[in-house]
This record gives sequence, structure tokens and C-alpha cells, in this order.
Amino acid sequence: MYYRIQEARFVLFYGILIFTDTLLCIFTGFSFTLETEVTSQMVSKQTTPELPSLAAATQHFFQEAAAHLKLDAGMMKLLENPQREIAVQIPLVREDGSFEAISGFRVQHSNARGPFKGGIRFHPSVNMDEVRGLAALMTWKCAAVNIPYGGAKGGISIEPRNYTKRELKAITRSFISAIMPVIGPQIDIPAPDVNTSAETMGWIVAKANELAGTDVRGIVTGKPIELGGSLGRKEATGKGVAVITLRLLEWLGKDPTQMKIAVQGFGNNGSYTALYLAEAGCKIVAVSDVSGGFYKEDGLDIPALFEYVKTSPNHLLAGYPDAKPISNEELLEADVDILIPAALENQITTANANNIKASIIVEAANAPVTPDADKILRQRGITVVPDILANAGGVIVSYFEWVQNQQCLYWDIDTVNGKLTGVMHQAFDDIWNLAKEQNIPLRTAAYVIAIQRVVRALEQQGVFI
Repeated sequence: MYYRIQEARFVLFYGILIFTDTLLCIFTGFSFTLETEVTSQMVSKQTTPELPSLAAATQHFFQEAAAHLKLDAGMMKLLENPQREIAVQIPLVREDGSFEAISGFRVQHSNARGPFKGGIRFHPSVNMDEVRGLAALMTWKCAAVNIPYGGAKGGISIEPRNYTKRELKAITRSFISAIMPVIGPQIDIPAPDVNTSAETMGWIVAKANELAGTDVRGIVTGKPIELGGSLGRKEATGKGVAVITLRLLEWLGKDPTQMKIAVQGFGNNGSYTALYLAEAGCKIVAVSDVSGGFYKEDGLDIPALFEYVKTSPNHLLAGYPDAKPISNEELLEADVDILIPAALENQITTANANNIKASIIVEAANAPVTPDADKILRQRGITVVPDILANAGGVIVSYFEWVQNQQCLYWDIDTVNGKLTGVMHQAFDDIWNLAKEQNIPLRTAAYVIAIQRVVRALEQQGVFI
């Protein structure tokens, strides 16, 4: 169902039952706003044409594929806009006795193909515009790899390092209380994202069970194994990036052992990407994180780097002794065969696109290449594997976790990894073949396939009758 609510504001207190046209709510002391059109005052991050917001970049690539499909204007409007946007204010009494009101957001873009799906992030840059873009990206990602989910995203605008663990737990539980009427195992299933983890998901499971009065552990994925999480979920995004990279090399007839690779970002995504590619025989010559980067012509010892960041200050690469220090900028322009940006958006722009030496870019991060830079890379003949395909491993294994929760039957790691590889190979092959048949970039082919699947689902639901 597509919700068309202009604005519904709730003020909820202990023991009060409030009924609206779409929701029946029992809550404990929070106010929130539910709306489908958000005013410009809610968008706090100003962007420039050079560095578009993630929402703008996603919109650009969607419109490019829609134009290729000659999509109807009405359908374009339906697919461009979220079904529901929620903004909440979370009250927090801190351990020092001070009081804060914290902003949280949940955007549900489309459930045409299944329940909404998307992570919850904690970051000071979180705003409605960012979450809106990420929610749309999830719709296209799930459809591109053909798993039965729609797209959603959530976030809380905080710097988590400034809060104690007890305060973060209170913020998380309050946020879930506020959005509980619109999430659930068959409705909208959150997961970890930036600065959230399996532990955060455990807090959500506990609060959701309390509110529901029953076991609803399937309300999130990426949770601890002991609470119904899946083996392989932690490393799934990075493993998926590696699987896609190796599949591309197979199609191109290239030997992985002859490939020099640079990975920007050594968090959960980038580190596991580097590890699995190194295990496949690729030479990882450069890695970096927010503290800087390191280069070694003969190849870095990735397992040694894993061990180093376990005990380094803030778990960062800074100070690693067995390689040459380089900057993130130098890493992006390094003389390598494959560049894997696995950190933030807007890393490859018109300022450096002409300096990229890699012939292949695999987008492990969301939107690391700006639309204008993407045009330059296309003109230069550089192959770009888009984010909605390359980094879909996490949501695929989240889907597996959800299936296991529904069945109460859990798989071993070989089964998880085998199914992940199968899904990603099929998705890559579909996109690769369409790109070659229609002489379009891989990114456009991925969006075309995703849009077609969502449109067909809507048609079969009778939306056009």
C-alpha cells in the first residue's frame, strides 16, 4: 500500500492509546512526525553541483536508466518519491543529568517487492535528505540482486563517540519505541549501518520484544548469533565485493594473481574485501582509512593488518610499520589495476577522475563516484561496477538471516557463503549480459533491471488498473 499522508503528528504518553487513519499506536512518552513531504528546513546539509548529496546522485542514476527505458512520467514520479518519511525527536537525560532532544529518521521508499529493508546509522551528518537517498538506493539494490525486499533506511543524528554505551542504548531503545508501529518482521526490517553493530541490533530486539509482548527477533538482521543472527553476516558485504570483483575478472579473462588492487577504507567492508581478494591471490598494494594509508609494491600482508588494527589506537591504521605511508588522495590515483573505494561517498569527482589510473573501479561504498565523474570515467573507458551490485552482499546475507529466523532453522557457514556466491554471480551475469546486449554501462544496466522488476511487481498488484 502506498501511504499518502500529508502530516500526522503524535504526542504519546504512558498508557494512552491513539488511533489514526493508518496507525494504531501504544507508546511511552515520545512525539514524532509522519509525513510524505518534508520541508526544506529538515535538510541541513547543503551541497554543491560538484559534490551532490547521495539522494541527488541516486536520483540522477535512476533518471538516466528511466530515460533509457522510456519510463512513463507518472511511474517515474511514483518511484522517485518515498512511500513514507518519519522524523522523530528522542528525549535523553544524560548520565550527568543534562537533557537533550535528538533527531532520528526512518524513510521507507518502496515495498513493491517485499518488506522494507535498510540499516540504521548513527552519525552527526544524518538528515532526512541523506536517509531518503539511502532508502531509494536500497530499493534498487535489492531489486538488482533479485531478493524480495523493498528499500528503507534510518538514522540518528549523533556523534556516538560523545555518548556512553548506556546512553547509546537508551537512544536506540527510544528510537525503536517511536518507530515501532511502522517496522516489523513482515513490514520493515532494520540492520546495522555506520556506527551501529550487532550489539545495537540486540538492544533493538530486546525493546521490540518488550513492546510486542512476544518474540519478534526477525525485526532486525545483523544481530548477534545468540539472538538468531546468521553466520557470515559480519563479513558479508566485503565478501560480496570480492565475489563480484573476481566474477568480473573471470568475464574479462584476467588472472586474479596478476592484479594489483588499492582499497580505500579499512573498516568492516574494506578490510574483508581486501582479505578475501588477497586469499584469491590478488596483490593488495594499498589500503587506507581516516588516519591515512599505506602502500607496498610487493603487496601488503592483509592478515597482519587485521591483527594490527585489533590493538591500535581507535583501531586505525596509523602507525603501521611495514609499509610506506600515503594519503587517501594518493591511494585513489595509485598505479593499480583495480580501485575499490570502500569508505564514503563523493571520493571520485571531476577533480580527480582524469587522474585515476585503475582500469576497473568496484564501488564497495555507496555513491563513491559523483555523476559528473562517472561521465568522465565512461569516456575514458574505465569499467565501473556500481554500488547497488558490488556492495549488496550485506543485504543478501541479511535476507538469509531473515529466512532462517522465519524457519527457525539455521545454516552452516558453507551454506551461507555458497548461497551468497550463487546470488551474486546470477545478479552480475544478468547485469553484464544486458550491458553488452544494449551497449550501456554496467550502472545503467543494473538500474534498468532493478526498475523493471519493481515496475512489474506494481503492475501485478494492479496499480495501473
